[in-house]
Amino acid sequence: MLGFEGSRLSPEEGRARVDRLRSETLRALAGEAVHDPIYAGLQRVVADCDMPQRYPMEHLDGFVMDVEGREYRTLDESVEYCYHVAGVVGVMMAYVMGVRDEPTLDRATDLGLAFQLTNICRDVVEDAEVGRVYLPLDWLTEAGVPAEKVAAPEHRDGIFEVVRRVLSEADRYYRSSWLGISQLPPRSAWAIAAANAVYSDIGRLILERGPRAWDMRTSTSKARKIALVLSAGPKSWAARKWGKGPGDEPRDRLWTRPRKPTGTHE
Repeated sequence: MLGFEGSRLSPEEGRARVDRLRSETLRALAGEAVHDPIYAGLQRVVADCDMPQRYPMEHLDGFVMDVEGREYRTLDESVEYCYHVAGVVGVMMAYVMGVRDEPTLDRATDLGLAFQLTNICRDVVEDAEVGRVYLPLDWLTEAGVPAEKVAAPEHRDGIFEVVRRVLSEADRYYRSSWLGISQLPPRSAWAIAAANAVYSDIGRLILERGPRAWDMRTSTSKARKIALVLSAGPKSWAARKWGKGPGDEPRDRLWTRPRKPTGTHE
């Protein structure tokens, strides 16, 4: 998460890295002169798109959650983490695409949540090997998997049962995101529909492989990706034409992003 490709950081190193990220981000958002092209780009995008500054800062909160070694007892707690590292990115991308209405921003969040839930399931063993467990601890307990043993081969059946439940939840967010796709400009709609299709296909592959899903990294083949991208075009066109998609349904019982700034975020 912090750019070390899964390596462990000491708490002090992690906090120092986050403090630097916060400081540079706040300088950029305040309109101060910045020389790093990353922060200069952020500064320009936020200004050009009239993006609320709370969103980049909420994204950094996900870094803090990792540095603090936060535990996720329930599904809602896991999904809250997903919001900070991916859901709010969906919101920011929607702003870049011209979206401003709250219902569509909710659907953009849903797609980010679905992506991250899928990532968690794909990388569960790899993450556990560096001390990070994002699956709901309550569900792991129900499956008889100790949190400190998530990476152990003897618990693959239990891990798969939890992952199956998480992917079922991810599918609800994927379906919900379609209504947001229907509100995007044509090129953006196709691109987001393609991302929806490719990422959800990773979940399908995990379910097909069962407990052996973590014997190798799960990824979609190049040919399959091309097919999914091409098929996403007509689906996105249909979603825009009729103002709905496969997930045109209320967001009943789905986690909802915070509406107002939290803490010191403005």
